[in-house]
Amino acid sequence: MSPDRRRNPVFGVGAALVGVAAGVAAGVVADRATKHRAAMLALDTRDTYEVVPDEERVVLTDDGVPLHVEIDEPDPAAAEAAARGLTPNGRADELPTIVLTHGYCLSLRCWVFQRRALTAAGYRVVSWDHRGHGKSGRGDKDAYVIERLARDLQTVIEEVAPTGDLVLVGHSMGGMTIMALGELNPELVRDRVIGVAFVSTSPGGITLANGGRSATIGRLLLERLGPTLLTPLSERPDLWSWVRRSGATLEEFLVDQNSFASPVAASLVRFTADILLGTPLDVINDYLVTFDHFDMRPALKHLRGAHVLVFNGKNDVLTPPQHSDLIVEGIPGAEHVLVNDAGHVIMLEHPDLLNAQLTQLIERAVRSRTEHLEVSQQPRVRRTVTNVAKERRVHATRHSRRTRSAQQRAGRGA
Repeated sequence: MSPDRRRNPVFGVGAALVGVAAGVAAGVVADRATKHRAAMLALDTRDTYEVVPDEERVVLTDDGVPLHVEIDEPDPAAAEAAARGLTPNGRADELPTIVLTHGYCLSLRCWVFQRRALTAAGYRVVSWDHRGHGKSGRGDKDAYVIERLARDLQTVIEEVAPTGDLVLVGHSMGGMTIMALGELNPELVRDRVIGVAFVSTSPGGITLANGGRSATIGRLLLERLGPTLLTPLSERPDLWSWVRRSGATLEEFLVDQNSFASPVAASLVRFTADILLGTPLDVINDYLVTFDHFDMRPALKHLRGAHVLVFNGKNDVLTPPQHSDLIVEGIPGAEHVLVNDAGHVIMLEHPDLLNAQLTQLIERAVRSRTEHLEVSQQPRVRRTVTNVAKERRVHATRHSRRTRSAQQRAGRGA
């Protein structure tokens, strides 16, 4: 090792991180193995978690940032079947466009299961990457704020879904962006948005990442040490890649623990980690300021004319259920679905549950538009659900593994 590199403070940070990874990795592996590592492996499939869009577009914002947008078109027969009995004239072109907006440090790739399900159900789906995320371009660091993201969302809608009804779906920061859009352009929301889904979202007004000791400590470290650590590391992408490779086991463990609250496929943890930690470090750092004193509760009034689904995990450490409670309080008639054994990245953890809820939301919204029903007069509904189908799969795979192990031991004993 050269003397210059040894004195480099950035290298010192990297070495420290790797040292922590090396010291903790053995315990991490053992801990995860005893809890649900077998289930994670058993749930694995050959899925590549990719969607090939029908169209890719670059939408240029008014401040010159190129936004990456993907459009998925439904099969015409599926769209006609969906429209029959729902829309006024039973025509597919009367169905709403579904716009998916991802959260902080994610990308449009996180919607893989929803994109598949919604197009299969007959709907046109638009997904896009926030500035600085995924394949979108970067903006000025001062533009990494929720209000600016709302303008970006408005631009995406104007460019790729300029007419017709809309159902907006947002996860975490994406949900905040939808709230800010209501404040920015209440006429657009009033006239065209018939449904909204807030997935693991906070309207602000209370502290984020208040779902337990580890989340609180992580938030405080990021707030206090983020600029000191992330900025210099962002200037050394080669070092950051080395740090990630050296601490891959710890990286996957941390992503698993903070994103999910039930077993998921090991390959899905890796997929999620690659999205989250593939976000540029300086972008991660520059977005932090937008969450300080964030409060969009007054903006919720602009969404009262739409059917609203509030969907979150009971074990979400980043936006715990009390955050969703604030949304429900601000929108009369909102339906609140709380999922047991679910964390923050719930659309990947429990996709079937969310897909079913989104499909029902869209159908309710279209029928209400057709029948001119007053949405705000509907009673609030709160339901707590469990992904029984997933629990059965995990139980079955564990039982199968135990049976095979017993047979193997019996065979060796013979």
